[in-house]
Amino acid sequence: MPRQSDSEILEGLGGFMSGIFDQAQNTVANHKKNCVSLYKLHEQAAKVTEQAKNGQAVKLVGERAFTDAFIDMASRVVEIKKGPPAAERVVKFVGSCVPLHIPCARTDSNLRYMKFLNEKDSEDSGISGRFIARLLNWLLMGFGAKNKVTRWRVVQIVSETIAHLGELDEDMYTKLRQGLLARVWDKENPVRVQATIALSKLIGTDDADELPEGEPTILQTLIEVLTTDPAPEVRRAALLNIPLLTDSTPAILARSRDIDALTRKLVFSAVLAGKLNHPRLLTIAQREEVVKNGLGDREPGVRMAAAKMVTGWFERMLAGGIMHAFVRFLGLFDVVGLGEAVATDAALSVLVTKPQYAEAFIFEDRYWMELTPESAVLARIFIEECAANDKADMLEAASVPVVTAFAFLLQEHYNTMLQHIQAAETAHGASEEEEEELEEEVAKSEVILAELLRITKKLDYMDEIGRRKVFSVVKDMLAHPQLPPGLINHCLDVMLVIMDSERDLIRIVVEIIIDLRDEEAGGDVNANMTVSGLMSQSEGDSSNISAIHRERSVRRKGREEMTNEERMSADITDMRCLILCIGMLERINGSFEDNSTLEGVLADLIIPAVKRKELVMREKGLVALGLCCLIAKKNMAVNSFQLFLSQVQAAPEDLKLKVLQIVLDILVTYEQEYFGRPNDITPQVITYLLHTLQNEDSHQIQATLCIGLSKLLLSGLVTDEKVLTSLLMAYVSPATAGNYEVRQCLSYFFPVYCYSSAENQLRMQKVFGMAFNLMARAYEQFDGEQEMVTPQQFGMLFVDWTDPEQLMSGYAHSTRTSAAILTYTR
Repeated sequence: MPRQSDSEILEGLGGFMSGIFDQAQNTVANHKKNCVSLYKLHEQAAKVTEQAKNGQAVKLVGERAFTDAFIDMASRVVEIKKGPPAAERVVKFVGSCVPLHIPCARTDSNLRYMKFLNEKDSEDSGISGRFIARLLNWLLMGFGAKNKVTRWRVVQIVSETIAHLGELDEDMYTKLRQGLLARVWDKENPVRVQATIALSKLIGTDDADELPEGEPTILQTLIEVLTTDPAPEVRRAALLNIPLLTDSTPAILARSRDIDALTRKLVFSAVLAGKLNHPRLLTIAQREEVVKNGLGDREPGVRMAAAKMVTGWFERMLAGGIMHAFVRFLGLFDVVGLGEAVATDAALSVLVTKPQYAEAFIFEDRYWMELTPESAVLARIFIEECAANDKADMLEAASVPVVTAFAFLLQEHYNTMLQHIQAAETAHGASEEEEEELEEEVAKSEVILAELLRITKKLDYMDEIGRRKVFSVVKDMLAHPQLPPGLINHCLDVMLVIMDSERDLIRIVVEIIIDLRDEEAGGDVNANMTVSGLMSQSEGDSSNISAIHRERSVRRKGREEMTNEERMSADITDMRCLILCIGMLERINGSFEDNSTLEGVLADLIIPAVKRKELVMREKGLVALGLCCLIAKKNMAVNSFQLFLSQVQAAPEDLKLKVLQIVLDILVTYEQEYFGRPNDITPQVITYLLHTLQNEDSHQIQATLCIGLSKLLLSGLVTDEKVLTSLLMAYVSPATAGNYEVRQCLSYFFPVYCYSSAENQLRMQKVFGMAFNLMARAYEQFDGEQEMVTPQQFGMLFVDWTDPEQLMSGYAHSTRTSAAILTYTR
């Protein structure tokens, strides 16, 4: 074939280039072939040169003509909106051409069809460098275009090509970096997406020490985009393209609480399941955070993605058997600390995803002899799961010990824990490391015993001998002054299961309280008649118990007669007794009057604690008194109500929170006594609560008041329009923008309240004028530092809430059912 002349080459460039791009826009299958053709065309055109007039320079006529033709073809796509597949193929083709023009960017896959590039690297580098420089300069010119489509397309082309760029000169790199940093804050979401993707490919190319003072690195900029960009598609682009590094991991994991469900799902399915090589590369706190957020998400798709991720973590531990794998898997979490609940959810997720794993559980005798916190948690999870799903055959196949054997196991680990406690207390002069080891042993022993107690609640107590043995062991534990407070509630739960009635539980606990206080006072436990002897008498005869309680109380020294050591010991004992009393009161449903043994505890323990100046003692006393009021007749609650209100004013946050919960509980429990009476104090109480809500900065107290007032409104106990207005202002106020519990409660409350009855909708219509004026004035003074809805949005909310068509048919079946949904936990 005869060699073409220079003029023929230049004249044919346009046609050849057009044909190549025409093929490239039809399918991506021919991109590699056309890239090779394009390279050959470029190489051929580069040979066409002209001598300059001065005779000292050479004009690269062919290179310029080739680049002009290439840019001409590429420019056809920069004005095409998103949608046509042909345009997307052209963009990909332009990006795929770059590796052919940069020898240092060759990859193994490229070498399969680029064998001819093995020669003349230095010459090609010059040709390709000039081509890339002109192409990038042309693309950078489009970064500031007024047309948003043009900006998006040129940034998209840069995003496609940037990964293949080799070394750039400093000037070109600086212009490219600055241009992308500017586009990452573009007002158009698609432009920001492409700029984010492009910038992510430059992470690590800049050095913080070499940048001007105060200028962020590319990684820091992308982390800010990931955290603050309002568009979910931009945050997703950053999430998928930022690598998991020490600096970026916290921001990436924080997206597990993103408002966009798809973004949350991608954290688990694409990032943690795809990029994370091993879960131990995360800290324990980070593992617990992502598992808690994922498995607790409100969207089923996100929960499923998190469950698959957790199962993937577990399957990395499978070597050595199923049960050993579960133990190692639970070791990913802090089961000795605050991570036990997360570890439980994670293990249950694996068992739900892979139910066949549960069939491999067999608890040999050696398993119980070598218990660790993780293995104890695993046994409890398995037994609770079987009990919850009536899998008695699986429990039997797993060789779980019978009740009697379990009682001896409890006793053994209880004794071990006491030994660790005594060793820790007597370790005077030990090094700091030794003290930490002893404290860790105590904590581990406490966790193991707590898990065994939780298992004990699920055992079959048809065996009377085993039941009595468990009763004896657990009662001795409750009566021991060194039992850690964290185990008291677990012991009470076991006692509630194995006791015949609540009255028996109350009497046992009162007996323990009396014995603890008597032992601390140095009294004779066997003086007169023991409480244990009284327990064998008729259930209705409790006067002797109260008499002994009063007699022993008289024998106790007054605080003014005690030494400092005696006062401290007495306070510790009283605190333990208060915790016992609170735990017992939380677990009973009977009335105070039907259990007269409580009268002595109330008079001798609870009331004195309420009068104490020490906040921690007074808090426990007030909680115990509040629980007594909830099960007593109205007189106790009415007489104590003013006491609780007086404690709110100057109390610290923790005590104020407890007292407000008590006040709201009493209002709901004794509705007839407080609402509609001739001497109704409700208006004063409600006004006081609203004043507290408006002037309180604590998020927990704000949430408690909003939930409590919402419950009163839903149940129909309160119809005051001021309450409704105050909740509306709390819902839209910038002051509650960061209080997600308040926002979530009220976003659920208002639709339920309005859609439940026409009367509620009419009440909302009445408060609209005042609420809108208050909101509008607040919006005018709004400084923009926090979120706030606009008056228009506020009005649209009312339009929706007061729409008669939204009334739920058949919902008139007592709105108290809805109020129960918002009941808070005491």
